[in-house]
Amino acid sequence: MLTVRSPNTRMMPPGSHPTHRWSTAKPRSGQDGAKLIGNPGFTVDWQINKLEVGRAGDLAYTIYTYQMTLNGANGKPITDQGKDMAVWKKQLDGAWKMVADTFNSDLAVRSQAKTPETKHQRIKHRPRKRRRTA
Repeated sequence: MLTVRSPNTRMMPPGSHPTHRWSTAKPRSGQDGAKLIGNPGFTVDWQINKLEVGRAGDLAYTIYTYQMTLNGANGKPITDQGKDMAVWKKQLDGAWKMVADTFNSDLAVRSQAKTPETKHQRIKHRPRKRRRTA
């Protein structure tokens, strides 16, 4: 998995800012690729749904789905499934490397704690009473 990424791959994970930090030389901070792959019970399966190569033959994109399982902190399996779109660039040696990747899960997102901003959006305001002018 890591060997298909360019050293400056632009990652765009859900709920996070884009990053260049996932590469074979510099793993992404936090849950880096090596840590993820080394997790007990880790398996991943991809199914490419579409692959298109540009006319010049040096850029391509793939759209695919994935299923991933790994063991959680309690040792029980956690399963995720989702979709991904990646951009690939042909290297000087003829190998294809991923240069951009964006993905997201098909599973429902857990609700987040309500902040004052989100609470405010749900408050229904009553219309102001009009004052009579004489």
